[in-house]
Amino acid sequence: MLAERLASRSDLEVTLSLAGRTVSPARQPVPVRRGGYGGAAGLADYLMSERIDALIDATHPYASVISANAAAAARDAKVPCVALWRRPWTAVAGDRWIEVSDPAAAVHTLGQTPRRVFVTLGRQDLAPFSEAPQHHYVIRSVDPVDPPLPLPQVIYVTARGPFSEADDRALMTKQRIDVVVAKNSGGTATYGKIAAARALGIEVIMLRRPPEPEAPAVETVDDAVAWVAHALTSAAARGV
Repeated sequence: MLAERLASRSDLEVTLSLAGRTVSPARQPVPVRRGGYGGAAGLADYLMSERIDALIDATHPYASVISANAAAAARDAKVPCVALWRRPWTAVAGDRWIEVSDPAAAVHTLGQTPRRVFVTLGRQDLAPFSEAPQHHYVIRSVDPVDPPLPLPQVIYVTARGPFSEADDRALMTKQRIDVVVAKNSGGTATYGKIAAARALGIEVIMLRRPPEPEAPAVETVDDAVAWVAHALTSAAARGV
């Protein structure tokens, strides 16, 4: 969304950087760079070599490593930086949330009694579920889980959001889900499963968010666009 807002600006050259974990990312209206930088030092080198004037950390709230690297690299390269930080969801009346620290804790919380589990974590977070083969899993991800997990009872759903409450309610009802494992991603694109779980009285095991990034933060695309204008105006005033 931010790239779309900035793409039409004739005074900007925008590069969207992706980690490269998604096999077929959505098409973007600006040039895309894929892959890592070699840590904070490598990113700082990139910022200086490419003469970057401003950096926006718009990564997923759980991508704590790149957020930390972005803040450190911006400091080292003396490049203005802001984090586009989605406000986390908060539980409301009817929600049945259990907060845990990580995927392994989520598996432990499932317990020993077989359950029907809807897992909506990234592919990199699925390995611990192999330790609890007694459950029946429905696992949804953007890309196929390859290789499949060594589980006797698992259904894979490959799909890209946004997901509506109605669709997620239909999926949970059809699969007789009795517990959801999710990240507190914030935003609207994946909130459907949270609203559906509430409507169906289903428990949600929610992975707790990592600490907020060590950088100034804004919460909306509008705020990020306004920050860009301010940051570049300030740089021009300093003769940068």
